[in-house]
Amino acid sequence: MPVAIPKILVVGLGNLPLPLTRHSLGQLIIDSLALRLGIHMSAERSGISGQGDVVIGETMVSLHLFKSKALMNVSGPSIAAAFRKTVSSPSSLIVISDSLSHKVETLHVRLGGSANGHNGVKSIISALGGESNFYRFRAGIGREGGDAATYVMGKVSSHERQFWDDQGLDLVLSEIEKVALKG
Repeated sequence: MPVAIPKILVVGLGNLPLPLTRHSLGQLIIDSLALRLGIHMSAERSGISGQGDVVIGETMVSLHLFKSKALMNVSGPSIAAAFRKTVSSPSSLIVISDSLSHKVETLHVRLGGSANGHNGVKSIISALGGESNFYRFRAGIGREGGDAATYVMGKVSSHERQFWDDQGLDLVLSEIEKVALKG
């Protein structure tokens, strides 16, 4: 009997018109995943998506990647539509977002819970009818003094970009494999 390949949807939060800002780090990580894994991304009505059957670590995964065209704080409906089109269980959904609460160049993974004040995650929970039992991959952007909104809209440093293309992406892939193995 053939073994079912785990199907995972990975969504990167961000604002397409502001691609290299800290607030769009989730979408930057999606671009890095697509490049590393050879997944072709193409535009559709509600976003940019790609799919590939890929080996992550030692696990074959049917991986779907998605970036919403809607601004992050109202991206929930397009992400919910991508979710319904690709996977059947909330625990097969991974949302990558920036996190002011975590140090730069760190990744924190959690299944379920609250939005922790993140408006993009709030929008997704609302669009999923209150369902919150999906994975959050929170990519640390740190927090400098001053206005938080100004800080998150600032550019990602070249060092941070390099990190999320290399070692940070290795961390993300390792965590995606763990999710696939649980699924």
